[in-house]
Amino acid sequence: MIKSKNIFLRKKILIYGLGKSGVSSYKFLNKKAEVYLFDDNLKKKINSKLNQRLNSLKKLSKIKFDKIIISPGIDISNCRLTKILKKNFSKIYTDLDVFYSFYKNKSITITGTNGKSTTAKILHEVLLDQKYDARLIGNIGNPALSEKRITKRTIFVIEASSYQLDYSKIFTSKYAAILNISPDHIERHKNLKNYVRAKFKLLFSQSNKSIAFVKKNDLLISNTINKSNLKQKIIKVDSLNANKIVSQLKNKYFLSYGNKENLSFVLQISKILKLDNKDLLRTLNKFKGLKYRQQILLENRNLTIINDSKSTSFASSENLLKNLDNVYWILGGIPKKSDQFNLSKKHCKNIKAFIFGDNYKEFIKNLKNKISVKHSKDLKDILSKIFFDIKKKKLKRNIIFFSPAGASFDSFNNFEDRGQYFNQLIKKFLNAKQ
Repeated sequence: MIKSKNIFLRKKILIYGLGKSGVSSYKFLNKKAEVYLFDDNLKKKINSKLNQRLNSLKKLSKIKFDKIIISPGIDISNCRLTKILKKNFSKIYTDLDVFYSFYKNKSITITGTNGKSTTAKILHEVLLDQKYDARLIGNIGNPALSEKRITKRTIFVIEASSYQLDYSKIFTSKYAAILNISPDHIERHKNLKNYVRAKFKLLFSQSNKSIAFVKKNDLLISNTINKSNLKQKIIKVDSLNANKIVSQLKNKYFLSYGNKENLSFVLQISKILKLDNKDLLRTLNKFKGLKYRQQILLENRNLTIINDSKSTSFASSENLLKNLDNVYWILGGIPKKSDQFNLSKKHCKNIKAFIFGDNYKEFIKNLKNKISVKHSKDLKDILSKIFFDIKKKKLKRNIIFFSPAGASFDSFNNFEDRGQYFNQLIKKFLNAKQ
């Protein structure tokens, strides 16, 4: 599997950032190259071997590296090694580049603003059920370089973020999908144009023997394709055009607009791979979804509670909101730069918004004149008000929709931490009612 002309073999390599991808890069390259390690958190405890190998900024500044493997979460404009990175920008790579340089297996790489993880997870389960040696890697699943026992039959399903793609230089994928694009991560990419370009690196890197799947009628995607000289076959996926398999589905998970969109890509990719429709339908009907991504916590005649903590932008919340009635929408956190709430006033008449956290004024700016808004710093207090309101109004059908439309780092470690906290609160409220 290892090529003799591999660009990383026997090179002097700096691995910057010792999260999951950085540690797996070290373990993979340690005996193949001369590896140096650095992390902005000098007190970070990884394991004794890695701690012994952490290098100081003073030492690194004197070394001439051949390659720098950078963790996607690091912003080269705002980190401890900014000067070194800007000076050596042409030497920066990602673990996906290392992965591709050693393994030329078929891969299906999925990116987009919303739905990446869910689409990748569905596709992975579909392939496993059809006896493929399928591996789920990237932003979801295992880091790319931690996979073992890879054979020629192994096929990779990769979730790729704009951060990973932005830094990558040689990575390419046989099959690539851009699910959708709406403004996101502008604080990192500086402007929308850069964000779109980062996503499209996935398509720009493909050859004429590759296939790209893109959302039909997505303005940002369509405009970029029209301006680009792309070589591969491009399949435009229409999420509104029902496939015959959809009519046979009994899984309520796929009723929301966002999950219909995710499903439409899986069906198109399955068609190209010539997968068996009976097995495909069986897999889809048993799919349970991912935690904190439109996760249904309760569903009875009077009340549905949905945990969509993964939502960090208005666009991701809108996908489900537009199809819901009598909604108590809970949102808050750190609003995304340049994010806009685009649902019309007509779509908002049955929505009440409850904003938690210190940044409520930014959210109110976007929602005013469209939605009734209340705010509180405390999520527990918001739920108390909502449950009281539900009891008082005695409507036949109510929906509590936790979809923050903002980043979690003001009060939580990540969206999982936030989602888990919400689940715990709901459990307490429901137990108290019994």
